[in-house]
Amino acid sequence: MSSQSRSVRVEATASGVLAGHFEAMASPCEVLVDGADASMLRGLTEQVAEEVWRIERHWSRYLPGNVVDCINRADGQPVEVDEETGRFLDYAARLWDISDGLFDITSGVLRRAFHFDGSDRLPSAEAVKALLPLVGWDKVQWQSPMLQLLPGMQIDFGGIGKEYAVDRACAIAASASGLPVLVNCGGDLASSASRTDGKPWMVGIDVQGMDVDAPVIALHRGGIASSGDVHRYLMKDGVRYPHVLDPRTGWPVTGGPRVVTVAAGSCTEAGVLSTLALLHGAKAAQFLNEFAAEAKVIW
Repeated sequence: MSSQSRSVRVEATASGVLAGHFEAMASPCEVLVDGADASMLRGLTEQVAEEVWRIERHWSRYLPGNVVDCINRADGQPVEVDEETGRFLDYAARLWDISDGLFDITSGVLRRAFHFDGSDRLPSAEAVKALLPLVGWDKVQWQSPMLQLLPGMQIDFGGIGKEYAVDRACAIAASASGLPVLVNCGGDLASSASRTDGKPWMVGIDVQGMDVDAPVIALHRGGIASSGDVHRYLMKDGVRYPHVLDPRTGWPVTGGPRVVTVAAGSCTEAGVLSTLALLHGAKAAQFLNEFAAEAKVIW
């Protein structure tokens, strides 16, 4: 990231509320602290940004030399990981198990075939089939702190990394300030508590380009995350292919909702549920009902 992108600023929103701003994980990020003045908010935003940037440096698949890059370049050799990464790998293993393989951090290798740029350029069936032997958590050897992938396999924390960063950032700002905090990174949010007057934070859902009114979720405490094809998709012969891929087939799940937004106990939990809902396609709402999840599903 450039030095310019590593800056923070405090500005008033359209409604006159002060907000801290920075950029991370290819997303605009925002910090709201109910009751903080500009000086306090700037200091809290700097703390939040440093934590989010730390996690990005540590786990981004786009940055060379970090633990994810070392794992992905190991060519079948075992790699020793740090404690935080180990906990995340344990979490990913549990998600793979309880989702019957739908949530799989090894599926990122399918990006070699798919480029979700809004075009009609679908990969060939042969290209996708050739990558499937490199997908599957069941092919991974993981015994903390050692991780070993098959040659050519990769891991990608993209499905839960940003949400984890949001939860961490919110907890840090709330602890440092003792005030209600809302952290938003590219539409993934976490709140530490209701606002000082007891009212919830009102969170609008991004439905850019869709002919619907933007739904609003009232959030007291917890997290919100969205998954969908508003910005990243392919369109071929009238069929819209969302960017979330079924790791078992290698292909996007069609026929599902355009956007799924979930409110849960944490942003990380909300992100997992919204992603899995998309992967259930036409049965997304049924899946969310089984978890009794508060959600907005837009078709």
